[in-house]
Formats: sequence, C-alpha cells, structure tokens
Amino acid sequence: MRKGHSRARRRRRDRRHAPGTAPGTLVIDAESASPEIRLLAYGPDGAEETAIDQVGEIAAWRGRQSTLWIQVQGLGNAAVLHALAREFGLHKLALEDVVNQGQRPKVEPYEEYLFLVVQWASEPIATNSDQVSMFLGHDFLLTFEDRPSERFDPIRERIRLGSGVVRSCGPDYLAYALTDTVIDSYFPPLERVGEELDDLEEEILAVVEHDTLHRVHHAKRELVGLRRTLTPHREMLNAWLREAGGRFLGQETAVYLRDCYDHALRATELADTQRELASDLMSTQISRESNRLNEVMKVLTIIATIFIPLSFIAGVYGMNFDRSASPLNMPELGWAWGYPFSLALMGAIAAGLVAYFWRKGWFR
Repeated sequence: MRKGHSRARRRRRDRRHAPGTAPGTLVIDAESASPEIRLLAYGPDGAEETAIDQVGEIAAWRGRQSTLWIQVQGLGNAAVLHALAREFGLHKLALEDVVNQGQRPKVEPYEEYLFLVVQWASEPIATNSDQVSMFLGHDFLLTFEDRPSERFDPIRERIRLGSGVVRSCGPDYLAYALTDTVIDSYFPPLERVGEELDDLEEEILAVVEHDTLHRVHHAKRELVGLRRTLTPHREMLNAWLREAGGRFLGQETAVYLRDCYDHALRATELADTQRELASDLMSTQISRESNRLNEVMKVLTIIATIFIPLSFIAGVYGMNFDRSASPLNMPELGWAWGYPFSLALMGAIAAGLVAYFWRKGWFR
C-alpha cells in the first residue's frame, strides 16, 4: 500500500511543469493512456452514441440533439487535447488543470462554459488522484478522466433507456448526475471505516490487542483523507448553486443539485463524527494501556514490598557471627526453635502485609 502511495505521488509530481514555464503549458505523463472519445447526443425523443476517432468529427454532431456529452478517457495525447480545446473554445489554464491531476475540487465560470473539477473517493483513500474535469456549456458537457473506467456507465444506461428525467433536461442536469455519482462514492469507504471503528471499539473494551492502536490510527488517517477532499466538494457545489437561474444551471436542476449538496454535507459530517470517534478510541486505548501498565507496576511493587522485610530477616540470620566469641552473637543459632521461629516470623510478616494490602484494595 505504501509503495502505491509513493507511485501516485510521484506521478503527480512528474507531470508538473518546471518553475518559470509559461502558463497553460501541458506536461503529459508518459504513462497516461491514449484518449478514447465517446460521444452521446440525446434529447427528449431519443439518444445516439458513437466512438470518435478524430476530433473534427464532433462538429457534425453539434446541434443534432439538445444535449451533447463528449466523454474523454485518457490524457496521453496533447494534440488531441489541444484539438478539443479549439473545438470548444477551452481556456489554456483550464486545460492545464485537466492534465495536472489532483486538483482541488472547484468551479470556475468562463464566458461560454463552466469548468468543474471533482474527485472520486479512491482506494486506498490516501491517494485521491481520480479526477474528473467537466466543461459545462449551453448545449454540451465535455468530461475528462485520466484513464478508462465504467463508473459513469449507469448514467449512460439511463440516457439510453430514457429512464428518469435525464433526457428531458439539459447538460446541467447531466453534470449534476455525474457529480452526484462522484459524491456518493464517498459513502462506501465511510461506512467501511465506520464498521472498522465499531469493531475496534469492541476490541478495546474487551481486550487490549497490540496492533489495535495502529489500526485506529490508520482508520483516522483514512478519514482525514476523505475529509480533505469532501470539504472542497461542498464548497464547489455551493458555488455552483449560486449559478441557479443563470446561464449554466436551471432552476429545475438546482433542486437536484441541492440534494447533491446535502449528500456532500452529510458525508462531511459523517467523516467528522467518525474522526472524533477514532480520536476517542485512541485516547481510550492509550488510557487502557497506561492503566494496564500501572496494574503491572502495582503488582510488582506489592511483591517487592512483601519480600523486602523477608530479605532483611534472611540477611540478618545469614551473618553467622561466632557464638563462642560472645554470647550476644546470634543467640538464636543455639536455640532449638531458632530456625522455625525465623520462618514463622517471615510468614507472619508476609501474611500481615498481604492482609494490609487487601484491606487497602490494592489487589482489586
């Protein structure tokens, strides 16, 4: 997992242009897939779709239906990207953000279109590099993804079948549907982390495991990663909602977009709640380990305290002074009951200390 993280970070770093490079310069990652362009034109009466080999073929499709969706999967050819930019009048800075994956989710208004960036909730969570860039125009939606995927296929199928209101609405509704799909992708990992935290809570309350603290810390890091990308999504949706009734967002679609905003808000609050739970579990685990260490130290202290007077008595009787030199030298050595007396004295002291500690509650 750690190697995967480093590779993802390396890829994002390698495609950045050098300091001082002119704005809008495209730095294509050598490992990026060649662009695959899928075109879907639809309206209330039907839908048509095809694969595009040359960007110039798109012009013939413009105006045939009320909405045109051009889905570009793969960013490995700068010439194709520049051709698309010329066809739709894309700003070079926006196109640069398309190529430089890992952008912060955002919305930027331009003269003829709205530029939106969203990010999938990737697995592992720490590498949120699956970016979707969208250009929302009056009659088209142009989307860019780093590599081919089937995650938007359910929406494509809805358009084919004419289910719901997607055909009767414009490209703004399509952009909402794609964004809503991306936002909903955060709930499965949030639920997974929540279940892990529930299991860890039961383990912490039942028995202390050596790797529990590490697992809680890992879950907390995942939640931080989710929170880091959910927050700008919420801000992006809020900024997009301010376009309601304007050029790129109709009032009808704004109703659905507000629901998408609620999803993002709920996901953010869920991430915050679970992160607080993870912090509480970490504190509980640390406290339990500290208490367990204190219990061990208490038992060891009790044992040492019991044996200290016994060691003293054994040390005194181990001095073995010569009785012939003086009648005061260890008179117990000449006493028939001297040895049993010393053992009884040790036992009495030990029993007395145990009873004292018990009454103090130190054994509980």
